[in-house]
Amino acid sequence: MNRYIKITVIFIVSLVLVNCSEDAVDNLAKGTLTGIVVTNGTNLPLENVKISTNPSSSTVFTDAQGEFIIEDISVDQYSVQAELDGFLSGFEAAEVTEGSTVNVVFELDVETANNRPPTTPILITPADNAIDIPLDTQLVWSSSDPDGDEISYTIEIRNNFDEEVLSFSTVNDTMVDITGLRFGLKYFWQVGAKDTVNEDVIQSEVSAFETINAPENRHVFVRKIGGNNVIFSVDTSGNELQLTSSSSNSYRPRQNTVANKIAYLSNSGSETHIFTMDLDGSNVQQITSQVQVNGFDLEEIDFAWTQNGGRILYPNFDKLYSINVDGTGLFEVYQTTDASLITEVSISADESITALKTNDISGYNVSIFTIDGSGSVVDIVLSGVSGAAGGLDISVNNQFILYWYDVSGFESSNYRQLDSRIFLYTRSDGNVDDLSDDKVAGTNDFDCRFTPNEAEVIFTNTSNDGVSQHNVLITDTDPNDAGFTRIVFVEDGEMPDFE
Repeated sequence: MNRYIKITVIFIVSLVLVNCSEDAVDNLAKGTLTGIVVTNGTNLPLENVKISTNPSSSTVFTDAQGEFIIEDISVDQYSVQAELDGFLSGFEAAEVTEGSTVNVVFELDVETANNRPPTTPILITPADNAIDIPLDTQLVWSSSDPDGDEISYTIEIRNNFDEEVLSFSTVNDTMVDITGLRFGLKYFWQVGAKDTVNEDVIQSEVSAFETINAPENRHVFVRKIGGNNVIFSVDTSGNELQLTSSSSNSYRPRQNTVANKIAYLSNSGSETHIFTMDLDGSNVQQITSQVQVNGFDLEEIDFAWTQNGGRILYPNFDKLYSINVDGTGLFEVYQTTDASLITEVSISADESITALKTNDISGYNVSIFTIDGSGSVVDIVLSGVSGAAGGLDISVNNQFILYWYDVSGFESSNYRQLDSRIFLYTRSDGNVDDLSDDKVAGTNDFDCRFTPNEAEVIFTNTSNDGVSQHNVLITDTDPNDAGFTRIVFVEDGEMPDFE
């Protein structure tokens, strides 16, 4: 019995030793694992990618060519992992057999590969094909990002008239305020959405709207905004329309009903020139170039438009020039004989006479007179007086000349007036009527113009303190009229014109 037990024990021990010996032999079986890691889509090699396996073996990193090698790796079936910041981890299966080299290839996606772009923007306001949209309006749309990324929007607006393109941008805001649209145009707008991850811009459909038609405002005036003169038009109900930018200095608007345009003075670089624009402020054209407008005080200078809309007369120191409204045909019309400066000009409807106001370099020693086509003096309206004067306009029948004059005779270095009044000069007998008898004491009337029916005068009134607000008023041309009145037409305005 004991002998039998001993034999059994020996057999079991031997069996265990044999099994252990086989395990040791198997663990000595090795192979090699190699591979390469590239960017998906571009196949560019990726360096410093961490390579690890499951079951665990050596951890290595790729070289500059994106390659790696794990030598003497035990025979087994592995899951191989590739990890690099900014990329999604990759997994590949590999079976290592004895004495063999197994190669795996990783094509890693960038970390944002599964990120979704924004939704297609939906245009809300104005509704597609909306009409009578104001020139200052708000565009509204909707869009979102499925992954909550920040969205930047680009807005592009075109019209059916010319090649102008308006572009705007916002970030995480689905509305934008638009200013400066033009009257009576059809506009087309589109919104593009892009998040911070995806390259593609998601474009909306195109929507259209039409702006309101231009109002038929017959009155124009100037208002100071931020130190600049800005031109406005206004209707009889007081509805105003800004025609020129607040960022530029534009003044002395003069309308012409034949040309259906407004001429005005503005800066071009360091010079002052004459420009024209449509009645809605669009289609700006510079008329003068070779010879600028110039004189003793640029804000006192005035020019004249012939009634047929073909030519403009303007001063440059002691010379009077004529130029066609297309910028051609510049020529000298007149030059003063005493070197005095021409500051204002008005030409009759039939172009038979031209009224001029001249003065010295300080704006004084004023003369107001008319000349004929040959330059000969016809009428002496005002001469040999002290103080400031101006505001020329000729009646349609050539019988009356309108002007203003500071009857106080005050003269100062800052060209301040104390009692400027509007006068109506009758050419046939030289009679002069004072149209400012009812003005408030301590105020000035100036910048006077006939209204189209010439029964009234539109002009500027302000306190003689030199700093108070300017207002545009209208009064009768007949001081003997029992209904003689002075009506404030525009508050905070000056340099009016009414055609």
